[in-house]
Amino acid sequence: MSLVRSIATVSGFTLLSRLLGFGRDILIAAMLGAGGMADAFFVAFKFPNLFRRLFGEGAFSVAFIPLLAGDIEKRGIEEARDFAANALSILVVITGFLVAIIEIVMPWAMLVFAPGFSENPEKFHLAIELSRITFPYLAFISAVALMSGILNTLHRYAAAAAAPVVLNIFMIGALLGLSPITETPSHALAWGVMMAGIGQFIWLVIACKRAGFAIRLQMPRLDDKVKLLGKRMIPGMIGVGVYQLNLLVDTMLASMVSDGAVSWLYYADRVHQLPLGVIGIAIGTAMLPTLSRQLQGKDPSVAMYSQNRGIEIALLLTLPAAVALAVMGIPIINVLFQRGAFTATETDATGMALTIFACGLPASVLVKVLAPGFFAREDTKTPIRIGIICMLLNIGMIVVFMPFFGHLGIAAATAISSWVNATSLGMTLHKRGHLVLDPRLKSRIPRIFLSSMLMGLTLWAAIFALWNADSNAIMRITTMAGIVIAGMVVYAVIAQLSGATSFRELKTTLRRGSPA
Repeated sequence: MSLVRSIATVSGFTLLSRLLGFGRDILIAAMLGAGGMADAFFVAFKFPNLFRRLFGEGAFSVAFIPLLAGDIEKRGIEEARDFAANALSILVVITGFLVAIIEIVMPWAMLVFAPGFSENPEKFHLAIELSRITFPYLAFISAVALMSGILNTLHRYAAAAAAPVVLNIFMIGALLGLSPITETPSHALAWGVMMAGIGQFIWLVIACKRAGFAIRLQMPRLDDKVKLLGKRMIPGMIGVGVYQLNLLVDTMLASMVSDGAVSWLYYADRVHQLPLGVIGIAIGTAMLPTLSRQLQGKDPSVAMYSQNRGIEIALLLTLPAAVALAVMGIPIINVLFQRGAFTATETDATGMALTIFACGLPASVLVKVLAPGFFAREDTKTPIRIGIICMLLNIGMIVVFMPFFGHLGIAAATAISSWVNATSLGMTLHKRGHLVLDPRLKSRIPRIFLSSMLMGLTLWAAIFALWNADSNAIMRITTMAGIVIAGMVVYAVIAQLSGATSFRELKTTLRRGSPA
């Protein structure tokens, strides 16, 4: 399967998941608003996800996938299956033990995770209660991440990419079905997260079996392969830990800004995460197993072509998305969330945060695209060093910006540190000879930038002329849809005419596969 087709598969399911996620967040905004109850749930939702990226999708995956790809290419499926089963068994033991410990110490853990909540005893105790419901999700989603890595290495992207859809379906179902019988809607959501973990686990077990790679839990054993996995996980855990610590600091400081600040940043980040997930995470997901197998194949130089095409696709889709979000931040939040308990005040605060997040979107996507260039070469240390520097920079900027700009200072620090991260990764790969921009990419980057800027001017003019925040909901939705469609058409036409892309070339690539 070509890299472009792999990205398209992951992007399609990610888009479906994000759209369902928007539906979920619209319901949450209407029923919980952006106050204390919403803050408590979002902290409870982030808590297991912090550790998930440490044990599941982050450090574990970047160490596990290259080893699994090596087994498949050099030693065969049966050897790879045995390694995967043993790794899964050890992962279940570790995450199960961690869940048990955190459940016991949750009140003290919450003092670290959201210290600002302690000033409001009701919100603090609600956050503890909800976190105790959601935290077992960690054990299930870590196993899901391992099975997703297996499927991605086999180039079976669809089932793994669809797993987040299951999460959103369960959360929407819980919010609508359980709210009448639970203490608060936030309790219903917490139980939905827990049940979603079980649902995602079952979904991936079935997918692995259908792919001919069924794995079963066994008595864990510390053989040489697992020791190597653990050794390679350590720098990855530090790197992911740096990223998670960054998020933790953001949450801690946001909890001290004002009531609602955690929620404003959450809703803004949710919209920001749509293009990041559909583009950045999709490309990164496809790039790691693709580069891992290409570098261990007969012609490792072909990995350079894949890296260039990954950057090209990322910029082609991300730059216009970033410009659109920056120009239309407040109107977008108005259409998506302003109803029920979510008022115009919340819309303005969230929309301004979205505009600032958007400035760092291209960098966040490039980090996802460039990092596999290190991981596929079994180098997990370099991204860690860069990540630590960026984390310290981010924290320092938050401390400086927050007294003057409140929650917007946190968003600005995130955007700036993302650009430092992406630039550092790209320059390091280039110095090592692992990334050389080919003539095609060099010629298309300025054209993509020009097309995006012209589209942005079109959107700004349309918002100025047509947008009315006080009109009824149907009129606002219709106006927004028309402006978005017009912007997409303008960008597509300019991109084609300027040579930023070629629709014929994309069509051919999707149909036949790339030269790689």
